[in-house]
Amino acid sequence: LSAGVCCCCAALRPRYKRLVDNIFPEDPKDGLVKADMEKLTFYAVSAPEKLDRIGAYLAERLSRDVVRHRYGYVLIAMEALDQLLMACHSQSIKPFVESFLHMVAKLLESGEPKLQVLGTNSFVKFANIEEDTPSYHRRYDFFVSRFSAMCHSCDPDPEIQTEIRIAGIRGIQGVVRKTVNDELRATIWEPQHMDKIVPSLLFNMQKIEDVDSRIGPPSSPTGGEKEENPAVLAENCFRELLGRATYGNMNNAVRPVFAHLDHHKLWDPNEFAVSCFKIIMYSIQAQYSHHVIQEILGHLDVRKRDSPRVRAGIVQVLLEAVAIAAKGSIGPTVLEVFNTLLKHLRISVDFELGDRRSSAGSAAFSTSSKESDERIVQNAIIQTIGFFGSNLPDYQRSEIMMFIMGKVPVLGTTSQSLDTSHLGDLGTRRIQIMLLRSLLMVTSGYKATTINNALPAPFLDPLLSPSLMEDSELRQLVLEILHNLIDRHDNRAKLRGIRIIPDVSDLKIKRDKISRQDVSFMKKHGQQLYRHIYLGCKEEDNVQKNFELLFTSLALTTIELANEEVVIDLIRLAIALQDIAIINEDNLPMFNRCGVMALVAAYLNFLSQMIAVPAFCQHVSKVIETRSLEASYFLPETIFKDKCNLPKSLEKHEKDLFFLTNKIAESLGGSGYSVERLSVPYVPQVTDEDRLSRRKSIVDTVSLQVDILPGNNTEDKIDNTEEITFEALKKAIDNNGLEEQEKEKRRLVIEKFQKAPFEEIAAQCETKANLLHDRLAQILELTIRPPPSPSGTMTITAGHAHYHSVPVYEMKFPDLCVY
Repeated sequence: LSAGVCCCCAALRPRYKRLVDNIFPEDPKDGLVKADMEKLTFYAVSAPEKLDRIGAYLAERLSRDVVRHRYGYVLIAMEALDQLLMACHSQSIKPFVESFLHMVAKLLESGEPKLQVLGTNSFVKFANIEEDTPSYHRRYDFFVSRFSAMCHSCDPDPEIQTEIRIAGIRGIQGVVRKTVNDELRATIWEPQHMDKIVPSLLFNMQKIEDVDSRIGPPSSPTGGEKEENPAVLAENCFRELLGRATYGNMNNAVRPVFAHLDHHKLWDPNEFAVSCFKIIMYSIQAQYSHHVIQEILGHLDVRKRDSPRVRAGIVQVLLEAVAIAAKGSIGPTVLEVFNTLLKHLRISVDFELGDRRSSAGSAAFSTSSKESDERIVQNAIIQTIGFFGSNLPDYQRSEIMMFIMGKVPVLGTTSQSLDTSHLGDLGTRRIQIMLLRSLLMVTSGYKATTINNALPAPFLDPLLSPSLMEDSELRQLVLEILHNLIDRHDNRAKLRGIRIIPDVSDLKIKRDKISRQDVSFMKKHGQQLYRHIYLGCKEEDNVQKNFELLFTSLALTTIELANEEVVIDLIRLAIALQDIAIINEDNLPMFNRCGVMALVAAYLNFLSQMIAVPAFCQHVSKVIETRSLEASYFLPETIFKDKCNLPKSLEKHEKDLFFLTNKIAESLGGSGYSVERLSVPYVPQVTDEDRLSRRKSIVDTVSLQVDILPGNNTEDKIDNTEEITFEALKKAIDNNGLEEQEKEKRRLVIEKFQKAPFEEIAAQCETKANLLHDRLAQILELTIRPPPSPSGTMTITAGHAHYHSVPVYEMKFPDLCVY
């Protein structure tokens, strides 16, 4: 009777329950009953409105089996759910999915690793199903939290731990795919989800990388290893996540990376941080690269008070990101990137000098260690600036060159330079060196169509500032920057090292015809370049590298910018450099004097072969040959050796050892060169900055040349000659308000040239020579009488000796500076 009652009750149960019960065998080891499963599937497809009830009943049975630890029936229930999901694609599947997700959650909450893996596998299958309509109420917060926790599994059994972590990573990957394909995919990008997903993936990538770093470089994984290796799986998931990020949610995906690296102190060493951001930069869409760079810069601002090595690690990460972004879109905030880097450069120098001052009485080791750490930060910033700038297009690179040059602290300027007032002279010098090093890297490989584009006046003037000549290293950097910008045909490597080149044609110098723009540039700014080279040779702290760079500067100017007029100017400059060494008014060491002589010899040898005037080449070769026999220390191959015997003086040397102006003029005049200006000694231009410079005045002497016209009564004038003394001249010069007067004078001149008629300007230029004599007489308040010769030149000088073929008067005023 009881059996009959049970049969009646079973017959009265709903059909969907009977179909569900039939798929479970008496022994779970037999697995799912396939025939009954086919009946259940057909029933679900025929009556989709019953799907929610089927799902609810399966969930009820599965929950009961989980509690009773009947895991065999749990596996059968999940297999049935998976088959129903794959078979049914109607709108009625929505309620069934809710039951399905509830069952998956039950499995994930259990403490049994097998059930967790089972639930994850079912969720991954569900994630790959494309639903016909979006679900507006379904959320995956629980699954994000649970899968993230599984990624951090610490099971004592390594195999089980790895299995659970892989399941967690695959679950996160399923959540990402499901939500991205969903209409409400933006929910996954919320910070509360990203703060769980991203660190979980990075944790698995980091753990395996630590093992690989101890063993050696990891080999490329095979297909099987990718499934078994949590690091590879996590990296693939991380790449997929970033690849799906859009403009609005890019920052939410990147910021958790910084939090993870900070929390686990992975900036020092920063190998893992670098690898992470390489993955980020290669995975995101190229147009979003600047977002990542901005985030790195922002994090650098946040960590600006951290240890030097941490900041250096962040900057090195930025360098790697910039290197990848430079191949695509860097974004519109280029100047902001450079401004931030330069700000941190100043901060680093401030820290370095602050540590030096505060630890003046502490152990030397501690101080040097802190300084070396700050140098690491500074070098990393410089490399980043240089690499970033060198990968910009030319039009942006020229702007960056101007921007960096505007930040260099230059004496007497009021530009937007970095504030170094509290750093002192040492800090200012450090900032100057590092900014010039950055500028050197930015200008590397820059090829301007015209020299005006490469060296505009707002850039050239501060670059050649006298305040940048106070240090040997600064002068070297300035010259190297000039080389980068002047050398448009890559000839610099062929000219490396100062030497007597036997045959310049062997160098295969590349050059083009001098353009009109280049000729115009030399007329406007040539004197600035000559002046910089001239003054650079007079510095006492010059070493061999300085002379090598000066030689290269002269040679590149000859190749790229020299027409006949410039050639004459360069020869005048070379003779003036020779006079520096011979007369030695600046009391230079003997090494410097011989170095200048060697520089002149090397350059005139190069120049004579470049212009190919036989008589000029013959004179230069003869002088070099004589020097090699009698005074080899005047040649670069000898003077720059480690051990070179220097002469005690240069006064007793014969003229055969020197390059003579009259010989050069004679040789060039026969080849059609206009050599009249060779008889006028070169004197460097005086600039406004010379009045403000802390260095000794460039104008150490006054050289006035007054033409003596024949037919005058010279005897009467000799009788009335007034004695000229230093005191008389000193009183004649009024220094009060000199700077303001000069500014007003320049303004008036500019205004006159802008508004005055052309005829008036031309007429004034014709009388310039006469007006010059009158103005000089007014300044000195002197009446200078000529010597009793019918014609000649009278010279007042205190720093330059010139060879003339006419009688001269020479009076020296060593302390006088006339502007």
